[in-house]
Amino acid sequence: MTPFVLLAAVMALSWWEDHILPSLPTEPAESPAEAPLASAAPAQLPEPAHVGTTLTGEVARR
Repeated sequence: MTPFVLLAAVMALSWWEDHILPSLPTEPAESPAEAPLASAAPAQLPEPAHVGTTLTGEVARR
């Protein structure tokens, strides 16, 4: 019985959303020229210290 009650509730909410709620004004989609431009090259991340490397002052400051 529970699956049918849940199905009826979902169908009622769907109908309510379509018929009762006010529809939002549709806005035109942004053209690709207006979209913000991403940087061409991704940021260079520092390499992590390797497991076999001893920590020197230069590696420890990273």
